Amino acid sequence: MKYLVGATPDGTAVFAVTGENAVNLTALDPAIGPDLMALITTPGLADAVAGKIEGAPSVPLASVTPALPVAEPGTIICLGLNYTDHIKEGGYEIPDYPALFMRGKNSIMAAGAPLVRPECSDKLDYEAELMLIVGKGGRHISEANALDHVFGYTVFNDGSVRDYQRKTHQWTPGKNFDNTGAIGPFVVTPDEVPAGAAGLKIESRVGDEILQSSNTGNMIWSVAQTIATISEYTTLEPGDLIAMGTPPGVGHAKKPNPRWLKPGEVVDIEIEGIGICSSPIVDEKDFVASVAAE
Repeated sequence: MKYLVGATPDGTAVFAVTGENAVNLTALDPAIGPDLMALITTPGLADAVAGKIEGAPSVPLASVTPALPVAEPGTIICLGLNYTDHIKEGGYEIPDYPALFMRGKNSIMAAGAPLVRPECSDKLDYEAELMLIVGKGGRHISEANALDHVFGYTVFNDGSVRDYQRKTHQWTPGKNFDNTGAIGPFVVTPDEVPAGAAGLKIESRVGDEILQSSNTGNMIWSVAQTIATISEYTTLEPGDLIAMGTPPGVGHAKKPNPRWLKPGEVVDIEIEGIGICSSPIVDEKDFVASVAAE
């Protein structure tokens, strides 16, 4: 199944994507609610509503404004340095344990929403990433069973403010500016992609300019390994988000000059079989003014 959480005149709803159209599942069964959490936490709910989709009213996919797949994720854990060539372009040594960091809720937003370049820096970078949504939680999850804990996969742009990322040995500042992490718009269930979402083309673009192009099969730590590793130290819960790192080609490593995102551009992150996450780039002052005018 391919899901889309999006805005409607009656509030946020969960849609099933069928080609270029979308069926409002929340309207078919109010138990589904305004985001994916009910489907994540209620076994059998997806199967119950699936039988109602055929012949149900639909709307054009383009008419749905995306919202976050999980409105209030408990934990957002991101994996850094997970593609060998990206590690080399950043000047790091290849680690023997994944570089893990966390994002706060104010740093993320839905696909299609503005990605905000902050007033204090012009070094806004892009990072194309696979993201998974935890279905079944747990602690000390084995690698062999880890994929059973995945509800679905989506697309993530880990927008990074590079000068702030490098101010300390911890990456927290550069990875947590408000409205810099775009998620979505689609979530696909594991049966729609290869095991662990491996072997999928992953790309970032601005217009016809290809910025990154790689394959999720090139990840050092697989989805299963990452879940097992993280659950060694913390209990994963339904609806948690895990981002799987970015391939080479990021802006700060471009030669001879870095390639920063600029207001007026639209950056697209695409993962084969999942979808495209598009974000218009805006300056913080313009974003604040637009919000104030609403």
